[in-house]
Amino acid sequence: MTDTDEAQAKAPAQAKFALQRIYVKDASFESPSAPVIFTKTWKPKIQVDLNTRSAPVADNNFEVILTVTITAKLEDDETAFLVEIHQGGLFVVEGVEGEQMRQLLGIACPNMLFPYLREAVDSLVIKGGFPALALQPVNFEALYRQAQQQVEQKAAAEPKTH
Repeated sequence: MTDTDEAQAKAPAQAKFALQRIYVKDASFESPSAPVIFTKTWKPKIQVDLNTRSAPVADNNFEVILTVTITAKLEDDETAFLVEIHQGGLFVVEGVEGEQMRQLLGIACPNMLFPYLREAVDSLVIKGGFPALALQPVNFEALYRQAQQQVEQKAAAEPKTH
């Protein structure tokens, strides 16, 4: 073994982060009040619930799922439509651990998936006969930090057992 080979063997692995594939894992659209809903004045109340989750798939491969559920209701609380999309991504992550890994999976990956999720939602809503629905940009870093704070507060509030 040469000095160069020994140095490479001792050197830490270089970090690698790459998107392998983007896909729709699940999609549903419901319009329980159609076609009557189309005869009413269109001033909906829109509720958006957004979640992320990640899981290891194989060696250095991680699946990240960005899920959105959108409910549009009219003033009489009648549901105009309900859309749910699970936008998936397969990512390769090597040489990254701990907090840095959690940030990649909780911030960077959802940021990459969001434009695809946004387009899928808009497409389903339009195909359902409703006006276009453009989701507003999301600050995944702020959401990640907020979730971390909630975990820390919960841990601090729990009584310690001996």
